[in-house]
Amino acid sequence: MTPVLTAALAGLGFGLSLIVAIGAQNAYVLRQGLRKEHVFVIVAICALSDAALIAVGVAGLGAIIQQLEWLLLLIEVIGGVFLCTYGVMP
Repeated sequence: MTPVLTAALAGLGFGLSLIVAIGAQNAYVLRQGLRKEHVFVIVAICALSDAALIAVGVAGLGAIIQQLEWLLLLIEVIGGVFLCTYGVMP
């Protein structure tokens, strides 16, 4: 197997592992789809936010954030507040 094909298959497998697993976002999208409530808007927001996060990750923003401890702490606090808020929503 060529290195290019090996890399392509590894990327495909990794991508599938992210999509197939039913996480909080996928469960939310599925629930809203079954309810037929705001499906297009929710799918669009999720797709755009996923694409933005992937682009930022590929650009190496994680390495930059690791160098700025105050920014890392700020992101952790914002993420924690978001998760707590999301967790108490009905």
